[in-house]
Amino acid sequence: MEFPAYIKHRKIRAWITEMVELCQPDRVYFCDGSQEEYDRLCQELVDAGTFIRLNPELRPNSYLCRLVQIYDPVKGIHPHPETQGYLEWVAAVEAQLAQAESQENTQLAPPTEVPALAASLGELRLLSQRLMQHNPFSSQENAILETIQQSLQTRTGMATPSAAFDRFWSQDHLTQANWSAELEFWRQQIHPLINANYYRRVNRFGHPVDYFWLIDLPFMIIFAIDLALRIRGIRQRDPQLTWFESILRRWYDLFLLFPFWRWLRVIPVTLRLHQVGLINLAPLEAEVQRDFALGFAGELIQVVGVHAIDLSQDAIRRGDVMQWLLYPKLRREYIQVNNQNEISIIVKRITNIIIHQVIPQIQPDLELFLNYTLHHIILEQFPGYTQLRYAPVIGRLPQRTTERITKNLSEGAYQSLVQVWEDPEVAEMTVNLAQNFRDALATELKKKHNVQEIEDLLIDLLEEIKINYVQRLTDVDIEQIVDEAERLYRQREGGARSEL
Repeated sequence: MEFPAYIKHRKIRAWITEMVELCQPDRVYFCDGSQEEYDRLCQELVDAGTFIRLNPELRPNSYLCRLVQIYDPVKGIHPHPETQGYLEWVAAVEAQLAQAESQENTQLAPPTEVPALAASLGELRLLSQRLMQHNPFSSQENAILETIQQSLQTRTGMATPSAAFDRFWSQDHLTQANWSAELEFWRQQIHPLINANYYRRVNRFGHPVDYFWLIDLPFMIIFAIDLALRIRGIRQRDPQLTWFESILRRWYDLFLLFPFWRWLRVIPVTLRLHQVGLINLAPLEAEVQRDFALGFAGELIQVVGVHAIDLSQDAIRRGDVMQWLLYPKLRREYIQVNNQNEISIIVKRITNIIIHQVIPQIQPDLELFLNYTLHHIILEQFPGYTQLRYAPVIGRLPQRTTERITKNLSEGAYQSLVQVWEDPEVAEMTVNLAQNFRDALATELKKKHNVQEIEDLLIDLLEEIKINYVQRLTDVDIEQIVDEAERLYRQREGGARSEL
């Protein structure tokens, strides 16, 4: 199948080909939206009787679709009885004039010779005056009556609408101006305006009658069947989902089933077009998420931070913090995985690495540091040490002595550190020392005046943190933070693509 040059989208072409193979049409026509195409299609509809061409002077490029006659009753729209009665009387006058023409010449006979026609024209003038007085046109269509009046005033040369109607439907005017030309003017310019007048019926509640649901119901049934099949497919792919959760996966399709607010159906239509790739909503989605983050992130951080500080203040007021510090046995049991204290093991492991592997590697640097400290900082403070360094025989004795002391000191300190770390008695004494320190500190902190003072200070500190925290949040530019996050995300994505 050959495609026009303006259809370039690959997926559109694939979809058209699929539909042609499925439907097997006799021919495929591509609309180009040109004025030539519009005029040709409208003329075909006019030839088929579907369109009625309106007056090109009053309604240029306008047509009346006969489908309106089917759709109007659905919306409770009916021709206005007063204007329809007026047009029926005009049709009766036209019939009488046509009959008079068939019996005599194109010039009308005097009224005394055609009494029925004179009476009909007199009744028509009376109806014209009533039409202007009652004004059956709706308030939105007052311009129609004004247009009719202006057209008749221009046609008859009269100064007022009443005089224009009386003059136009007088036998003298029709005789002098050629009644056939005047009736053609009426049919072309006045009749369509009056014939377009309508009224809407109302129900017992005073609302306009609307049976549009009769037209919408078949489409809603189709939408409901489509939605049910899609939900069933979701359930088959993921049986763990409930029916309600499966429906939520297609939440936007529910708008297709609303008998009201039908404009919301644009949402599922737009999303479906996005899903098949005909439109791209990714930029819009990203911008919506960004605006939501900007409006929500600052308030969320502020609320969470203030709430956390309030919880801490409440815990201090209740005494939970001091109870946790002073009474370890009352603390909630800490769950250990594999029955081992990971923090203690990590500390021991790091300490062993420092003592047995790191310190031996940096021991020469430690000896150099101690040698410099003893020689240049400590010994030079003694009187006569500087002069002793320049003595002929014993001048280098202080330096050798310092080096020996430094070496022995570093080696002794290292060996002592290793022995202390590996001695179980030292470890036990360390534990006892820490326990006694904690017990002594707890005994002093348990005194009422100390507890109260510490709690008051902690509460005041947290209050200051809360005030300054909120103040800093008001000064923070959330949009700048989001922009920075987006920039870092793009850098990471760009790095990942470059690695590939």
